[in-house]
Amino acid sequence: MSSFSAPELQPLSETASHPLLPTLARIAAALERLAPPPAAKPDLGAADAFVWHPAGTGGMPAQLAPVKRVAAVGIGLLQGVDRQKNLLLENTLRFARGLPANNAMLWGARGMGKSSLVKAAHAAANAEVPGALALIEIQREDIRTLPELLNVLRDNSRRFLVFCDDLSFEREDQDYKALKSVLDGGIEGRPANVLFYATSNRRHLMARDMIENERSTAINPGEAVEEKVSLSDRFGLWIGFHNADQSTFFAMVEAYAADLGLAVTPEELHRQAVEWSVTRGGRSGRVAWQFIMDLAGRMGVALPAR
Repeated sequence: MSSFSAPELQPLSETASHPLLPTLARIAAALERLAPPPAAKPDLGAADAFVWHPAGTGGMPAQLAPVKRVAAVGIGLLQGVDRQKNLLLENTLRFARGLPANNAMLWGARGMGKSSLVKAAHAAANAEVPGALALIEIQREDIRTLPELLNVLRDNSRRFLVFCDDLSFEREDQDYKALKSVLDGGIEGRPANVLFYATSNRRHLMARDMIENERSTAINPGEAVEEKVSLSDRFGLWIGFHNADQSTFFAMVEAYAADLGLAVTPEELHRQAVEWSVTRGGRSGRVAWQFIMDLAGRMGVALPAR
C-alpha cells in the first residue's frame, strides 16, 4: 500500500524567485490603479448648502457638493402664509441655537411656497446665528441612502437641515422603510445635529387610492391603514398650505412688484394679475411669481443680483 506524504513547503527564498511573481505584481498594481480613490472627507464648513450625491455607477464615491448660492427669496416676500412662516422659522431658529426642535412636514396646495419657505427659513436662521446651519438637499429617489448621509453628518459640530422636496411614495418600498427608521426608530436613530424637512402635496405622503386599496384588501383594515399613515406621524411639526384667495394673491404680486421696483399702479397690477391667473386656472405664489417675471420682462426690468 502506497503512503501519501504532503509536499514539502519551499523556503521563502525559493518562492520569491518564482517566475509568475513579476506578472502577479503587475496585475496587482494595475488593479490598484483602476480602483477608485478613497472618498475624501467632506469639508462641511465650506458652504451653507450642499446637494447629496450618493455613490453611483462606475464606482463613483458619495459626495456632498457645495452650493455657492441658494435659489431663495427673502422670507418677507412670502405672503399669505404668515402662520406657516412663524411656525417653521421658530422651529428652525431653535435648532440653529442648539435647542430641541422637530422634523417638519410641509404639505398641501401646489405652488404656495412650501419649498421656498424652507430655504427662506434656513437663510433667516443663518442670518441670526451666522454659519450655524447648513442646508442639505436630498432627492426623492435617493431617500434609501439617507442612513449613509446621516453617518457622514453624525458627530459634526455643525447643525444640518436635510431637505427633500416633493416627497411622496407610490408603494411601501425600501425608501419608505429607510425614512421611517431614520425619523423615529432604529438603533442609531437620527443624530442630534440633524433635522429632516420635507414638502409634499399629500398629507400622508401616499395617494388616497393606495390607502383605500389597503383598507379594502387587508385582513385587518384598521391596522393596515395605520401602518400606511404612520410615516407622516413621525414628523413632529405638520404645516398645511391651502389655495390662495384673491386678496392674498394680490398681496403676493404687490410684494414681488415692490421688491423689483416695477412702476405700475395697484389697479393696473391687479387687472393684469387677474387676467394672468385666469389663463393659468388658479392663484398661488408660483403663479404670482410667474406673472411678475412676465411683467418685468415686458417692462424691460432686469432681475437684481442677489
